[in-house]
Amino acid sequence: MDEIAAGLDDLGVRSGDRVSLLVTPGADLTAVLYACVRIGAVVVVADAGLGLRGLTRAVRGARPDWIIGALPGLGAARALGWPGRRIATVPLPAPARRALRVEHTLVDVARRGARRGARRLAHGSVLPTVPASDAPAAILFTSGSTGPAKGVVYTHGQLGAVRDVLAAQYDIGVGTGLVAGFAPFALLGPALGARSVAPDMDVTAPRTLTARAVAASVAAADATVVFLSPAALANVVATASVLTDADRAALARVRLFLSAGAPVSAALLTAATELMPNASAHTPYGMTEGLLMTDVDLDGVRSAAASDDEGICVGLPAANVRVRIAPLDAAGAATGGLTDAAGVTGEIVVVAPHVRDHYDRLWRTNRVARLGVEDPRGHRTGDVGHLDASGRLWVEGRMQHVLTTPDGVVTPVGPEQRIEGVPGVGRAGVAGIGPRGTQQVVAVVETTGGRRARRPALAPPALAASVRAAAGVPLAAVLTVPVLPTDIRHNSKVDRARLSRWATSVLSGGRMARP
Repeated sequence: MDEIAAGLDDLGVRSGDRVSLLVTPGADLTAVLYACVRIGAVVVVADAGLGLRGLTRAVRGARPDWIIGALPGLGAARALGWPGRRIATVPLPAPARRALRVEHTLVDVARRGARRGARRLAHGSVLPTVPASDAPAAILFTSGSTGPAKGVVYTHGQLGAVRDVLAAQYDIGVGTGLVAGFAPFALLGPALGARSVAPDMDVTAPRTLTARAVAASVAAADATVVFLSPAALANVVATASVLTDADRAALARVRLFLSAGAPVSAALLTAATELMPNASAHTPYGMTEGLLMTDVDLDGVRSAAASDDEGICVGLPAANVRVRIAPLDAAGAATGGLTDAAGVTGEIVVVAPHVRDHYDRLWRTNRVARLGVEDPRGHRTGDVGHLDASGRLWVEGRMQHVLTTPDGVVTPVGPEQRIEGVPGVGRAGVAGIGPRGTQQVVAVVETTGGRRARRPALAPPALAASVRAAAGVPLAAVLTVPVLPTDIRHNSKVDRARLSRWATSVLSGGRMARP
């Protein structure tokens, strides 16, 4: 890392320069990221799951001075006209370098840094001074699951606070073996002092991760902590039958298992603990703007299942985190003053030292995200939910998915959970049709077993009656689909906005095509 840092400095990469990293998680990305942070360059990281259109919007919006990438990223940069001087992570023949406008390779940078380092030592000088805590360190792009991906700016001090809260919450530190199948953790592992391994998978398609790949990574790193996304975890559980005795012995050494990024069911967490029998299973709640806000373990998830509260219980606030609620009005807007009273539904507002500094070049978004929040470390999450009498946070959906019916405001997660308990129903999505204030609620479900839908259709009368009885809110219609649309290519969150548009079209006489 030091050689790369010195080499980048020698090339003229300066403090404050923006460096876009188009590299898959692994040794190259880790070394380059920390080298950039060391010399004060601002790293720009966007998920390949955004697709070419989303990545183009993100990279052009960030306006990087440099792009460091592998061949796919450099090819996209050249074809789509992304800004920035180019450094390749792999050796390339001269014609390819010219075609891709690559000026240097990472090996060249490291060699240059080694020579520069030797000269610096001979003259008694060192790398540039460590950046100030309030200097920008990184721009991390959101997943794009709730609109165009936004660049989230973190300072060096805020990244340090992220490290500290993770270390305190989960006892991860120097010497801990960590398997990170979730990109943010793969990058944070070295900052925690953890021995980090990224399992063999396509990071843009988490469902490519297998149980054997996780076991191999655990064995290679002598890992005791595993962090996987819910989509990756689902396939790990599905492929567990091929594990060998040696694989199972390796997984038995894991003491802590984490999964986040989308709702995680008790059934999925239970299946994970059957693979890792000595591990405590946790599902943190957070977002790109604040990576750890609350935490709940499997026992907490199970106890919450017996509660009458609406939504998904995501547990108690993490260290130094304060959670409050901005109550909803009759129009579904979060207009009320912030409160921590139990049972009040509204927008979730968090305050913590490790909340992002600001959104990159998005003045209005910055203003909206802090409306009514006096603490500069505060953030309006865009999620809707409530606190219970024990101080646990329950997430009931996204603000833009709140339904305003003639009978009042409806949040989607509670009805969806009740519908998913109906025999023959897999996943469910609740959407609204019609003008706000008079919206009608529609349930769209995946069916299972012998009832599995081959094409979109109105639900059979018996199934529709069961769904209506379970929903807890009046339903205008029940529709079945083979697969519910998800918000981004590699995620598992139902795209309710797309469902709403589709249901409106179908129920107004449009073609019964797939949503």
